[in-house]
Amino acid sequence: MKLDNAHAVITGAGSGIGAAIALKFAAAGVKVSLMGRRHEKLFDTAALLSEGQKSACIVCDVTDHSSVEQAFANATEHFGAIDILVNCAGAAPTNAFHKIGIDEWKSIIDVNLHGVFSCTSQVINPMRERKSGRIINIASTSALKGYAYVSAYTTAKHGVLGLTRSLALETAKHGITVNAICPGFTDTDIIRDSVAKIVETTGRTEEQALSQFVSSNPQGRLITPEEIAETAVWLCIDGSDSITGQAISVSGGEVM
Repeated sequence: MKLDNAHAVITGAGSGIGAAIALKFAAAGVKVSLMGRRHEKLFDTAALLSEGQKSACIVCDVTDHSSVEQAFANATEHFGAIDILVNCAGAAPTNAFHKIGIDEWKSIIDVNLHGVFSCTSQVINPMRERKSGRIINIASTSALKGYAYVSAYTTAKHGVLGLTRSLALETAKHGITVNAICPGFTDTDIIRDSVAKIVETTGRTEEQALSQFVSSNPQGRLITPEEIAETAVWLCIDGSDSITGQAISVSGGEVM
């Protein structure tokens, strides 16, 4: 795998981890197709690229298979065959299990698990034919342990890890690697929204609410999106060919 002039599709590229991964790949010479639900957020990410770095902004709802098919066709039209897929689109609303309705449950599973299937299905056959490819699923430490009040999200991320491991075995002899990056609590809008909800519902201060997330990390901090992006690039450079089917925890030692 040569990063220079490779083509990567990154879902959830409008903010947070997805945006950081897109910027890191672009800096390495990769042509990046930025996918997400909101065009304006994708343009925000594209505006951070340096002159000469190549990107395309493509609206895609990963819960709508026809939208995914069209988006990946557009990406291929822009930059040719897709060498790298990063499944980063996701959502992590909080709710006690006994309060979750079936529609909320299905919605969370759709974006976090079914979306990974839908996007991966668009690249797997071409990668098998070329005997080359990298698939990176942004899971979570929720794929490795349980957390209260995010049962649907945790269920979906466990599913993502199961898919990662099974697909890694199926593609092991086709020059393709499939891995999951499992970040701990990361400094993104998801955490900020969670902190705001805790403040609203419990009366705690913002500092007290944030400490709930920071305390789980033995390093006493949030993970940065850039750290996850560095891990994604590492999984695609020369010398990473034998790394497949792995759940790589980027969590400051929270999960070992």
